[in-house]
Amino acid sequence: MSTKGIVRGIIANLVTVEADGPVSQNEICYLETAGTKLMAEVIKVTGKNAYVQVFESTRGLKINDKVNFDGHMLEVTLGPGILSKNYDGLQNDLDKMDGVFLQRGDYTYPLDNDKLWDFKPIAKVGDSVQAATWLGEVDENGQPHKIMVPFVMNGSFTVKTLVDAGQYSIHDTIAELEDEQGKLHKVTMVQKWPVKKPIKGYKEKPRPFKLLETGVRTIDTINPIVEGGTGFIPGPFGTGKTVLQHAISKQAEADIVIIAACGERANEVVEIFTEFPELDDPHTGRKLMERTTIIANTSNMPVASREASVYTAMTIAEYYRSQGLRVLLMADSTSRWAQALREMSNRLEELPGQDAFPMDLSAVIANFYARAGYVYLNNGAVGSITFIGTVSPAGGNLKEPVTESTKKAARCFYALQQSRADSKRYPAVNPIDSYSKYLEYPEFEAYIQDRIGDNWIPMINEVKTILQRGLEVSEQINILGDDGVPVDYHVTFMKSEMIDFVILQQDAFDAIDMMTPIVRQEYMLNLVMRIVHTDFKFDSFTEVSVYFKRLINKMRQMNYSEFETDKFKDLEKELFDLVAERAVL
Repeated sequence: MSTKGIVRGIIANLVTVEADGPVSQNEICYLETAGTKLMAEVIKVTGKNAYVQVFESTRGLKINDKVNFDGHMLEVTLGPGILSKNYDGLQNDLDKMDGVFLQRGDYTYPLDNDKLWDFKPIAKVGDSVQAATWLGEVDENGQPHKIMVPFVMNGSFTVKTLVDAGQYSIHDTIAELEDEQGKLHKVTMVQKWPVKKPIKGYKEKPRPFKLLETGVRTIDTINPIVEGGTGFIPGPFGTGKTVLQHAISKQAEADIVIIAACGERANEVVEIFTEFPELDDPHTGRKLMERTTIIANTSNMPVASREASVYTAMTIAEYYRSQGLRVLLMADSTSRWAQALREMSNRLEELPGQDAFPMDLSAVIANFYARAGYVYLNNGAVGSITFIGTVSPAGGNLKEPVTESTKKAARCFYALQQSRADSKRYPAVNPIDSYSKYLEYPEFEAYIQDRIGDNWIPMINEVKTILQRGLEVSEQINILGDDGVPVDYHVTFMKSEMIDFVILQQDAFDAIDMMTPIVRQEYMLNLVMRIVHTDFKFDSFTEVSVYFKRLINKMRQMNYSEFETDKFKDLEKELFDLVAERAVL
């Protein structure tokens, strides 16, 4: 018999419920008011009282209203048909709603009940299987969507029956599995899993090592991220987070893209809905939306829904990773998620931490980031979740608690700088403050040595040193004046500027420059460093700027030209002729 209760207290979306039976942490319940059922989640249990956060507006809810507990945690529905869908944080299909707004108490089913899928069996009758074993597959927008043994099934099972290839709906029984006690379990294409609990249908989770190509030079070359890696992008308003997100989503070597808009302003979420369906996928030639799922919660939705959205997105990502796919998960903005945690913590009157955030904020963020990763599945295949979150620190303050806590959890840090954005140096990633800890991994170093060469990582470290030296020289020139420092200082500064303009800056709206393969990145970096290592002779500081601007202009023209074409080679020859004018032999 399910547990029931009655409402005893209401503080905004936090409701105190007196239960007549056992209640567990994170259990789902429904509050009945005026014929409407409001979904809520238990976040604290004290004696016979359960504190629940309601995913809807609590307007009209009264003391003594009835509550029914479901006996399970907040779950997502997993199966074919998730791709190209727009969901809210509770996985309601936003395309099925009536009108502009979701009506309170209305919950839509996330999948298509009637669609028939072309099923192809992978397993055979008599096979021994376990949770996450692939039984068959269907085609979902060009992706091989694996139908798996449900993750909730523990132990070993034997396949007793398996349907032949053909068309089936998601609720048709496609297999019967016999457990060790001889009991039969029917399996469909659909399964459910609680969002707060990581899916562990894999054999091993090693440290990630394989470079994830994004086509963005300031990431791939200077501070690379890996398949199954974690990173975050903090930056104030107007520094280009959205464009950078679009570039990474569109160009990264990923099979599936999941966008979690958790608590952004409504106009920013609308931008995602309107722009993503228009983006062309450079890998398939089709629309990017065909392999994308969007989880959206705006800032005017209840904080509980905002908090749930990132967990819903991560669970869907884990589901596709278990199918041997490479998943890219982008969350914008994790600051709004942290603010939702702060609001609920304050309502529970918990001891506040820095800036009133929960005391365990660092642990919550670290546990969430830890769910990403590169895994070896039980059948030997590999899958990955690469997670990149954006942080919106108030006033661009990178010392605030969410940024500092995320720094401890994420391996890559891409700091967007207001001054770079103001001077139109896009992407506005600060190359000196940003970092990638994967450059320190022996596994990544071995991978890069095999893929590119032994001198790649030492060259990257040298580039960062030159950029740092260029910044120091720039400050000295600003203080002492152009003629107050030696000519060599101006040469050092302009060489760092050449790296900035040719390597770090990129045009997201140019068909060629928007995406740079790693082969071309290697070629151009070697070319730039060859010029950096060249000694030049100048009589005055005025000659330095004019000459290096000519070099930079020539190399930027190369960036806008197809790689290794006649035009590209002609520009390169003109560049070498220009270098020879001032080079000291």
